[in-house]
Amino acid sequence: MTKRLGVSRRVLLGFVPWIGVVAVWYGIRASGYINLSLIPAPHQVAAKFVELVLHEGLLFDVYASARRVLLGVVMGILAAVPVGFLLGWYRSARTLADPMINFFRALPPIALIPLVIVYFGVDETAKLVILFYAAFFSGVIVMYEGVSQITPLYIRVARTLGADEFEIFRKVIIPLTLPHILTALRVALGVTWATLVASELIAAQRGLGAMIQNASTYFLLDTIYVGIICIGCVALVMDTGLRWLSAHLLAWQERTTA
Repeated sequence: MTKRLGVSRRVLLGFVPWIGVVAVWYGIRASGYINLSLIPAPHQVAAKFVELVLHEGLLFDVYASARRVLLGVVMGILAAVPVGFLLGWYRSARTLADPMINFFRALPPIALIPLVIVYFGVDETAKLVILFYAAFFSGVIVMYEGVSQITPLYIRVARTLGADEFEIFRKVIIPLTLPHILTALRVALGVTWATLVASELIAAQRGLGAMIQNASTYFLLDTIYVGIICIGCVALVMDTGLRWLSAHLLAWQERTTA
């Protein structure tokens, strides 16, 4: 019973900021300082959402964007985890590659769009390359920063207890790196969603980024609001799922809660 009350309390507290946002939204419209045509009301955006779902295939746009993001994140993290581990575990490798990693990490993905179009065309591959780029470099940074801070004490203790190299890797290194892998996944997911609109500039026919771009051409502000809110909501659902997975996989870690 106490646990259910705690969950209900967290859910209610989670809704409070959103109620505040909607109240401020209506307050801005009622203030008279801003042209009402520039800020559609929340109920107008909600009505547009229903219209887009029923008649414009909004759910397919959500699916198209979520699919691109998931593919980009999965491919990026699969490449980032071993690279980040090597850079974090071997100081010489980190010293060698750190300047180059930080150089490419600082480049905004949107700046690469012309080159991506030249080398990969305007098909789905080009969009995935942009998302892969965003996920890979953000994942590498998180991984190697985390792995480089792992204390070697655990490995020395395992060797003292007679563990061989395979047992050390399986029972010590993997559990210690798992939190950093999950953190890299969460960071890469956020960065990739932030890059989505840029990736869908490349001749995308469907997707939330493409919908926002098309709506901006015709000054359809309510559609733009719907697209932005959908991106935030889908990203929030994915991040919540990752947090739930992390809580179960990392239940052995000591955590402090208020």
